[in-house]
Parts: sequence; structure tokens; C-alpha cells
Amino acid sequence: MRQWRLLYLCFLIIDLILKAALKEFLSLIRFPNLVLIILCQALVQACLLSRHIQWGRLLEPGFITLTFSTVFVAAAGYIINDYYDVKIDAINKPDRLVIGKSIRRRPAMSWHFLFSILGVLMGFWLSLPVGLINLGAVLLLWGYSAQLKRMMLIGNLAIALLGASMLLVVAVYADKLNKVTISYAVFAFLISLIREIIKDMEDVKGDASFDCRTLPIVAGLANTKLVLYPIIGIFMAFILLVVFHPATGPLFEGYMLLLVFVPGIWFLLKLVRADRKRDFTFLSNLGKFLMLTGILSMLLVN
Repeated sequence: MRQWRLLYLCFLIIDLILKAALKEFLSLIRFPNLVLIILCQALVQACLLSRHIQWGRLLEPGFITLTFSTVFVAAAGYIINDYYDVKIDAINKPDRLVIGKSIRRRPAMSWHFLFSILGVLMGFWLSLPVGLINLGAVLLLWGYSAQLKRMMLIGNLAIALLGASMLLVVAVYADKLNKVTISYAVFAFLISLIREIIKDMEDVKGDASFDCRTLPIVAGLANTKLVLYPIIGIFMAFILLVVFHPATGPLFEGYMLLLVFVPGIWFLLKLVRADRKRDFTFLSNLGKFLMLTGILSMLLVN
């Protein structure tokens, strides 16, 4: 009886270790963000590439392969970003530090290479344009993590461009690039750019310790806000342009005004008064909410 209890205890310990390891790995690859990517591409596939919503299109082998390739590339990007930012994250996000704490640097880099190779090869297997987009994303993510993120606005623009390409690649693969898809790509670009600048304002302490040249460090928080205001203005004007387009219906218009435009005004008001890390953390989360509600509006396009 004691042996069975000891054996059960050993299995319980192993189970806890495996669950902890899985939790750390999912944290490393930003699993919730990957789920958001899957959701975005699924909505583009089902809602934007045909006149009516067709959920059956999500089961097409080509689309499933495309989504996996995008997820692999994104996961590789998160890993390489953490790999280069171990020291900075130890200051900015000590509670979320994974590489060097729970996962060694060399295994993390091995996972990065594996995911990158899988993403690129799967992309080329689908089509030449998709393969080139995935390859470009892998190289841009590497450059961003190694150098670009430390350069004023360049890193922010790179991530915003990648956010837009995540949506466009679905239409490129289906050879159905249209005005609606491009509009959502513009939306993703603008909200990603705003959020990336906010995140730099949130992380200014750690970034400054390692000679990063982000906009808040070079220009200061007050002047960074002056840069953000016109970008947010363009974003809000774009939302109104979409809402009052003759092709949109009343349900879509009401949704965008209530769940994107009004929170956008709140975002702007909160930014005016923001001056502490927790304020910028709140704004970063609010930016993620705006991205989510904007993406979900695809359900009301048709």
C-alpha cells in the first residue's frame, strides 16, 4: 500500500512539473496573442472573402496550413524578442521573465529556429507569395528584436506592418485582396502602431538602462504624446470614414461607434493625463481591447 501511495505521489509531482513547464512555454510564445491571430485570420477567411459568412471555409486544408504557418512565425518572433531582451525584461517585467529563469537560452533559441523554419516552409508549400511574406516576417522579427526596437519609431512601424500583414496574407493566399480587407489591414496597422508606442512609454525605465533610443527616451513622455495625438486623430478619422461609408449598414455603424470610436475617445482622454507606468499599462490593455472589438466587427460586414 505504501508503494502505491509513493508511486501516486511521484506521478502527482511529475504532473505538476509538466503543467508548470507547459505554462511557462505557453507564456514564452504568448499563447493568448496566438489565439488572437487565429481569430483574426479565421474572421478574414469566413467573413471578408465572400459575400456571406461561410464558416465552412475554416476547414479548408490550405487555410489551416496558412494559420499554422502564421502562428509558428509569430511564436518564433516572441521567443527571439525575449531572447534578446532578458536583461531589459528583468527590469520592465520581472514577473513575466521566462528565458533565463524557467527556460534556458539555448533551448529557447532552438525552438525559435524550429518554429521559423516550419512557418517559412509551410508558407512556400502553400504559394510563393505566402512563403515570401512569412520569410520577410521572420527576418523582420529578428531584426526588430536585435536592433530595430531600440531605434526611434522604426521598431514600432515594423510591428505595425507585421500586424497588417497578418490579415493581408489570408487574402493574398486566396487571391481575393479587396478594399474591405485592406481597410482592416489599415485598422490593424494604426492600432498596432499606437499600442507599440504606448508600450515603449510603459517600458521606458528598463529601455533607458540599456541605451535604447525609443521615442519616449529620445523625446520624453510629453513630446511622445504630441506624436501620438495626430496618429490617434488619423485612427479616429479612419473609423468615422468607415462608419459613414455608404456600403455599411446600421448595425455595423452602431457597433463601431459604441465599441471602437467611443473607447477611442476614452483612450485619448486617459492618455492626456497618463504619467505613470500603470497608466500606460492600462492604455496598452485598452489598445488591445480596441483591436479585438475592431476585428470582431468583421462579423457584421456582410
